[in-house]
Amino acid sequence: MKKKIGLLVCMCLCLFCLTACGKKDQTDVDYNGYTYDQLKTACQNTVQQLEEMSDEDMQKYLASGDDITVGMVSGWQESRKDLGNFEGFGDCEVVKSGKTLTAAQTVNYEKRPLVLTYVFNYNSMEVTDVTVDQVYTTGEKMSKAGLNTLICIVTVFVVLIVICLVIYAFRIIPFLEKKFRKEKEVPADGAQKAVEQIEKMEEKKDDLELVAVIAAAIAAATGTSTDDFVVRSIKRRR
Repeated sequence: MKKKIGLLVCMCLCLFCLTACGKKDQTDVDYNGYTYDQLKTACQNTVQQLEEMSDEDMQKYLASGDDITVGMVSGWQESRKDLGNFEGFGDCEVVKSGKTLTAAQTVNYEKRPLVLTYVFNYNSMEVTDVTVDQVYTTGEKMSKAGLNTLICIVTVFVVLIVICLVIYAFRIIPFLEKKFRKEKEVPADGAQKAVEQIEKMEEKKDDLELVAVIAAAIAAATGTSTDDFVVRSIKRRR
């Protein structure tokens, strides 16, 4: 049993030694014709230029139309504000991944550090992007993640409540339709009454004309005047 444990420890030590030997110091690597110090100096010079740049110069760069320049200056303006005074440079990390090379320079300020990152196309060493980001602590990252989770949960519940209200509204629609129909029927009944009143007035007018004709006929047949008699009523036979 002791031999097995000793063999396992030896294997772990051998693997660690191989890993340590195979790992290269990034300061001694040739990055397609550029050294670590050159990339670090480029990042630090950019930070110094941004620190010394006036608002008027920044507006000119923002209006230049160059996507990389506009992105770098706008990212600097957004990330740099409310961080306090410049305190110095931190570590610069250069990493090659496939056809991409990144050089990330940490910049220390009173409240929190920034990281300015150059992104290169390794084959041509052409700058493809420059980003500026604030460095957050683990607690701040967890707080942001928790806040995002809470917002997502609240959004889901709000959507579910809206869906429930829409479904419940389908029950109210038939009652609203009935009420709307009744409101439409009221003007129809009023119009019908008005038509009936007009018809009665026309019938009454016809009766008066008929009474006058009958009275004139009787007066002519009897040789009397229409003032001597009165027609009390007329009965129609149908």
